[in-house]
Amino acid sequence: MTVQAKPSSWNLPNVLTALRVLLVPLFAWMLLAHPHEQDWRYWTTLVFIVAILTDFADGKIARKYGLVTDFGKLWDPLADKALTGMAFIGLSILGELQWWVTIIILVREWGITLLRWWLARGGYVLAANKGGKAKTATQAFALVLYLSWLPHQPTGIVWIAWVLMTAAFILTVVTGFDYVRSTWKMRRQGAEQ
Repeated sequence: MTVQAKPSSWNLPNVLTALRVLLVPLFAWMLLAHPHEQDWRYWTTLVFIVAILTDFADGKIARKYGLVTDFGKLWDPLADKALTGMAFIGLSILGELQWWVTIIILVREWGITLLRWWLARGGYVLAANKGGKAKTATQAFALVLYLSWLPHQPTGIVWIAWVLMTAAFILTVVTGFDYVRSTWKMRRQGAEQ
């Protein structure tokens, strides 16, 4: 019987995750230091897009080429939450997104992350489902629109951004309840065995 070697932590998916972590403070500075200059908002949005694309790429590459590591399992979700969390908080600091929206989204995001870690300690896996993936994509598109425009931009862009953010908020809350329900069901079935 052969034992398969664990992949090295020095691989492309982990480099992409580390890059995302490093882009968070740059993104935060660009957003908060120059919030009312349209050119800066475009550059800030570009940094966010590059960072969020690393999120979509690193997991796919890791799974496809068998490069899943403990580093990636820990840091990938932390990097994701740091990036989107900074975007939500930054927009609320600037008065462009209501604080209650940011708080509810962040409580759900960090709550589900902690729930996953707690389940993993018991040997359970709470995998991302289609709703969770749709939530992530909708949040990303909504944040890109919110980050790229200033409040005085054309009404159509503002309206589309608001509709997407509303959809992202609803998906975030609904999928959060769905994950909690799945966890309760999983733990109950485990207790019955």
